[in-house]
Amino acid sequence: MFCVHCGQPAAAGDHLSCRGGRAALEPPRFCAECARRMVVQVTPVGWSARCSRHGESTSAGVPVLTD
Repeated sequence: MFCVHCGQPAAAGDHLSCRGGRAALEPPRFCAECARRMVVQVTPVGWSARCSRHGESTSAGVPVLTD
């Protein structure tokens, strides 16, 4: 698994800046499964993030399946 904020392996390092209060409000930038940079769209009501291999996730917490 990878850190969704910096893209580094989750087990490596301390990730203090990735776990801070501000980071909790930020959408994920990297896929937790493959560490690829995701396409992120932020709207007034939330955000969506799409990995080219693993699909889309949203701030609502409901994964969106894509082909």
